[in-house]
This record gives sequence, structure tokens and C-alpha cells, in this order.
Amino acid sequence: MNVELAQRGKSVPALALEGKVALVTGGGRDIGRACALALAEKGASVAVSYNSSAHGANETIAQIEDAGGRAMAISVDLSKPDSAEVFVEAVVAEYGYIDTLVNNAGGLVARKTMEEMTLAHWKAVMDLNLTSVFSMTKACLPHMREKGSIVNLASLAGRDGGGPGAVAYATSKGAVMTMTRGLAKELGPKIRVNALCPGMIDTDFHNVFTKDDVRTKVAASTPLKREGTPQEIGELVAFLATDGAGFVNGACIDVNGGVAFS
Repeated sequence: MNVELAQRGKSVPALALEGKVALVTGGGRDIGRACALALAEKGASVAVSYNSSAHGANETIAQIEDAGGRAMAISVDLSKPDSAEVFVEAVVAEYGYIDTLVNNAGGLVARKTMEEMTLAHWKAVMDLNLTSVFSMTKACLPHMREKGSIVNLASLAGRDGGGPGAVAYATSKGAVMTMTRGLAKELGPKIRVNALCPGMIDTDFHNVFTKDDVRTKVAASTPLKREGTPQEIGELVAFLATDGAGFVNGACIDVNGGVAFS
């Protein structure tokens, strides 16, 4: 294919990220860490935020630096006001600009039915999963260069409503998908905005909130007969940051092994 394009006199989009700067929220573990490593492997300088995963964030930075890359970690709670600005200001002071933002920070907090749920719980989930995306995007935009890329981590729950006790979480992730589409229209052509909708991925999220028998059942019902890995999400995020994905905009991409289609 590359040969054919070259013969036609067309350029092949570059897949490397040398000279680019990428921010990953929640980069201390699981999917966030995999995203940071994949972006660094393609040549990007990486900054990760973390809240409770200091050890994992430091390991991520060390792994990137040991491989010859540039990386930094900042401790912030993105559910709190002004925390996004603190993170972004530190990154810009170190690197000067931003090319890629990966909005990965988030979580279920706890499984609660509507009967059990308080307004405080609802707001906490929304702040963690949705308002953090708003705050980070708002803080990054003045510093993002042409051909920038934003990748939001949504969820299969945003499409199907999630499992028991996940109404707040599923609603927040559905809103992330809608926000992705709206931003894609508003920020083009300078910046592309896409989202991933992971299904069952082997992470601490499911170690904490999903029963083993449920995970086994979901994996068995998936055409690929397994859970996904954080690395598979990270590789796709890194691809969306490259010029190779230059015409992918406003997409909410399913990554669930074929267990559900949209």
C-alpha cells in the first residue's frame, strides 16, 4: 500500500510523534499508564497526572526515561476546582506547548442504585468523569498547536447503561461521548476530538467493582473469548494522536472484542 501511494506521488501520513507533547490524565495505572507508554514509544514527550497512584506514576516516568524519552508526573485531584490549570501550567512551563490530550481520569466511585444514591454521589461521579474532561480541555486549548488531538475515554457503559448500580457512571460516560462529538465540530480543523468506548478490560476497575463470575461470563460471551488489555487501548489512543488518523474526528470507537456493536 505504501509503495502504491508513493508511486502515485502521494505522501503517507507519518505515524511518529517526535517533537510532540502529550498529556495523560490518570496516568499512574492501567489504561492511563498504557497510553503514556504508547505515546512515548512513538516519540512524544509525556506528562501524566495522578491522584492516588503515585508509585505507578513514578514507575511510568522511570520506564519512559529509561527508554530515552521525556516524561513528568504531577499530583492533582482533577475533581477539584483549578486542578486542571495547575497541571497544564506545569506542563507548559516544562515543554512549552501541547499537542495531545488524553482524558483518561475517571471511575465508578461505588455501585449505587437510584434508591441508594445521594446527590453528593451523583455530583462526585459527574465531577470525576465529565467535569474533569471539560476542565482539562478548557485549560489545554490555549496551548494546543495545529493538528492537535484530544482522545476521551468513554465506556461501553455509555452506550448500554452499564451494569447494576452504574447509572451515574454510565450517564457520565454517555455525556463524554456527546461532548466528544460537539467538540469535534467546534474545534476542527485545528484539533481533532475522538473517544474510545472500552468494554471489559483487565484493569483494577474491574478487580474492584466487578465480580469474578461476571467477568468470566462476559469474556466467554465475547467473540474473542477474553478481556481486553490496557496496552490495546493505549496503542489505539497513540494512533489517534498521529497524522495517520488525520481524518478520524468525532468518532466514538468501540473496543470490546465484538461483544456489542454500535
